Amino acid sequence: MVKAVVAGASGGIGQPLSLLLKNSPLVDELALYDVVNTPGVAADLSHISSKAVVTGYLPSDDGLKKAFTGADIVVIPAGIPRKPGMTRDDLFKINAGIVKGLIEGVAQYSPKAYVLVISNPVNSTVPIAAEVLKKAGVFDPKKLFGVTTLDVVRAETFVASITGEKDPQKLTIPVIGGHSGETIVPLFSQATPSVEIPSEKLDALVNRVQFGGDEVVKAKDGAGSATLSMAYAGFRFAEKVLKAAAGEKGITEPSYVYLPGVPGGDVIAKTVGVEYFSVPIELGPSGVEKAVDVVSKANDHEKKLLEAAYKGLKDNIAKGVDFANSPPPQK
Repeated sequence: MVKAVVAGASGGIGQPLSLLLKNSPLVDELALYDVVNTPGVAADLSHISSKAVVTGYLPSDDGLKKAFTGADIVVIPAGIPRKPGMTRDDLFKINAGIVKGLIEGVAQYSPKAYVLVISNPVNSTVPIAAEVLKKAGVFDPKKLFGVTTLDVVRAETFVASITGEKDPQKLTIPVIGGHSGETIVPLFSQATPSVEIPSEKLDALVNRVQFGGDEVVKAKDGAGSATLSMAYAGFRFAEKVLKAAAGEKGITEPSYVYLPGVPGGDVIAKTVGVEYFSVPIELGPSGVEKAVDVVSKANDHEKKLLEAAYKGLKDNIAKGVDFANSPPPQK
């Protein structure tokens, strides 16, 4: 019996993500948690003829405890969306507090669950989650993931549009670093099957992968950010974690993890100079079974991109750690 939790289930990412999880044969029980509308979302989804039993909880009546208790996997898309002109950093203060509270719930009620953080800014919210779990004495670095799959999905899609590949999912493109702007580094040189990107299109392609979120915010004209594609990406990663947990072998996908705490991560951490970093990880029943070193094979163009990523990540990580250890006073 697999129990999945979506924390932030009523939002723009949470609803389509919950729909995808409800439809998954890997999920037996789906618990939805949010501050508004969750019983209605749960009732709606419960009419779908798939096996997962759906429940919805609000903060009242011990809702957090009921939702999280016994969870095998907790996916956290909770938070406010990005608005036009708003950077991921602008979201920080609000979303950081939301994530901190939810992770305190994980620590108390489902400390052994796989935890997938989608809430932006991921570069900072994952370190916040780690600090909270450390304080509670339940931190397992192999089970804490920052979901960066949307960057991978965009890379696959955008490259396919250049190369003519009809099925973008046939491409494997490592996208590493972080999950915002210049911290996102696509390694097109390590794509399989190999791809030829015309030199005159390379810079624009890198920029589009790094700032694809802005494209969506602009196109939605103030009505939201990347919700449907993020829900798909979050589900794709969650499904891989669940398949690996069930014993399927050979599953690898990039994710933003605490490198010193995962097998193979120490060597990469020394190279990149930061403790949190997204690299391809081999998944298994224990979570991260191995971090794959693709950094050392980066070409000269990619190494320049990585230098900018390291700088941005250092600041983002420090911000998250500081927030977790000294949160601003509640108003």
